Amino acid sequence: MNLIIDVGNSFVKLAVFDNSEMVDKVVVKLDDFIDEFKILKKKYISIESAIISSVGGLKKKDISRIEKHLDLTVLDSDTNLPFKNLYKTPKTLGVDRIALVCGSIKQFSDKNVLIIDAGTCVTYDFKNSDNEYLGGAISPGIRVRYKSLNNLTANLPLLESEMPEHIIGGTTNESIHSGVIYGILNEIDGIIDSYKLKYSDLTVILTGGDAKFLSKQLKSSIFANPNFLLEGLNFILQFNSDE
Repeated sequence: MNLIIDVGNSFVKLAVFDNSEMVDKVVVKLDDFIDEFKILKKKYISIESAIISSVGGLKKKDISRIEKHLDLTVLDSDTNLPFKNLYKTPKTLGVDRIALVCGSIKQFSDKNVLIIDAGTCVTYDFKNSDNEYLGGAISPGIRVRYKSLNNLTANLPLLESEMPEHIIGGTTNESIHSGVIYGILNEIDGIIDSYKLKYSDLTVILTGGDAKFLSKQLKSSIFANPNFLLEGLNFILQFNSDE
């Protein structure tokens, strides 16, 4: 069994995989990570390998604690990966984006795939049918857009995400919701359409914390999978164990 650890800025996702099947998943605050790790290790004594994808601040002592119990891979640009990386600055490619590309190869190895991760940022990552990663784009996520309007202006309030009833906002709050939500929806649909002009057989994956909220509103045909990054990390472990 494999333990998958996805470290964000404030929270950590831990998932247990039995081969390709996810059998457990928990989300904890960064400060509670080690305690939850001990609980899962005790609950699933068959766990032998682990992988860490960290875009947040996981302490070195915490990594050392895991290494004492498991065969640990810390994902970085030097990790053996199942795709050809054509990114011009591979050392700067985020580990979360690497994991997403690996997930696409696990499920759609012979297809052109655009992976959209809607979280703090919206990232767009493209790999072609030859399993070559070409790059993508990074854009502000929903919460960043709401916060920017509040932080960088004198009078606009900070609002929670809400699907507007109409595209024409009749109040300041309605106008903010319309601008943020319809703005990001049209951005995503527009980028998908631009990719389809070049790759007519495009497969589109939507994942991330805002995937469920956005998926029902998008015009384009997509596969929504909130666990895509975790599945990609597990595939990296499987790929390296088969080498």
